[in-house]
Amino acid sequence: MRSIPIGAKGAFEAIVRREDLASTFKDATLPPVLSTPVMIKFMENAALRAIVPYLDLGETAVGTEVSVRHLAATPVGRKVRAEAEVTGVDGTRVTFSVRATDFEHEIGDGVHERRVVDRARLTRHVAEMEANDAASKDNSA
Repeated sequence: MRSIPIGAKGAFEAIVRREDLASTFKDATLPPVLSTPVMIKFMENAALRAIVPYLDLGETAVGTEVSVRHLAATPVGRKVRAEAEVTGVDGTRVTFSVRATDFEHEIGDGVHERRVVDRARLTRHVAEMEANDAASKDNSA
């Protein structure tokens, strides 16, 4: 990992789709508005984009902490822009301020943390967990 500068910025834009709605996977009685988990996904994508230019080949960054406020409803079909700015770097831990707008209103803000990791090592770890899960299922059958 190369040095990640404080102030590095990233952005992510998307149109709110039916599968992004709170009514799709939480409460069918809600009006068709963007869900908080999908807004957070947009913010995480913006954060990753802020630091990708500083990652070495074979590295990625995984989300480890999120603390956000969802401030306003956003209807289906509206465009959302999430932005992230690096506010701190401590070893492999990178912190960000994040926000999201629908180009008329601020719809969310908060802080996010990611850890830079070796992609191959993470892949091996996940494969080991899956193998252990499969072995446990075989033993319980």
